[in-house]
Amino acid sequence: MKYLNKAIVISTLLFTVAGCEVDPIQTLPERKFELVWSDEFDGDSGTAPNAMKWTYDLGTGQNGWGNNELQTYTNNRQNVSIDGKGNLLIKAIKDNTGKYTSARLKTEGLFAQKYGKIEARIKTPTGTGIWPAFWMLGSNIRSVGWPFCGEIDIMEQKGKYSNINYGTIHGPGYAGGNAISSQYAIQNNRFDNDFYIYGIEWSEHKIDFFVNNYLYKRITPADATGEWVFDQTFFILLNIAVGGNFVGPPNENTPFPGSMTVDYVRVYKEL
Repeated sequence: MKYLNKAIVISTLLFTVAGCEVDPIQTLPERKFELVWSDEFDGDSGTAPNAMKWTYDLGTGQNGWGNNELQTYTNNRQNVSIDGKGNLLIKAIKDNTGKYTSARLKTEGLFAQKYGKIEARIKTPTGTGIWPAFWMLGSNIRSVGWPFCGEIDIMEQKGKYSNINYGTIHGPGYAGGNAISSQYAIQNNRFDNDFYIYGIEWSEHKIDFFVNNYLYKRITPADATGEWVFDQTFFILLNIAVGGNFVGPPNENTPFPGSMTVDYVRVYKEL
């Protein structure tokens, strides 16, 4: 399934079907995209992700990264590594003292994108208090802070409810509990049972959210209750958090380690 071509053009014609929350968009026009950046996570088992493409957030952060999260982020191989089969593994671990470690990778300072198609093929972890995410932050976060930089959550899940995916944007006036968000649920299955493709198609006038190429939500500037800040470059993040306001704490039945397996991340520009 993988490919490493430096320039790949794809055409897409999608049809909406029944979902959890769906705008009345029956069809999408044909779009053409060209691959501009990707990581296929090829490499030897136990090695680190490509340092030319990924860096890390490290430590506990102030107040658990602002969400009362419980984990400490590391770049240790037990928390983040290549599996030798073309996948990235991120693992949330509970040690024998009850402390949690995990990993949060990002392309900040290495790669950022304005508009286009951004997607990843991921098998997510499950369990109460487990919080996997594939998301983006505005490149100006260091100068303006959050939420003024903007945030796009392409895939965000509560491990307690592993059949539901959340697509969300945060910005000034619509952040945290006031974020603009939508859910996509699958029937008679769970996202931790298999790989799914999570993506957005982002342009000047909209952000479309997809699971397995199915459009389940469109957000436009008219939906924002504050300034629309999605007209600049954003960088990519992948992580598993443990606990926090969004998911609550783990319990005695939460399986550790919790593993997120990422087959690829691909970024395209629209032609």
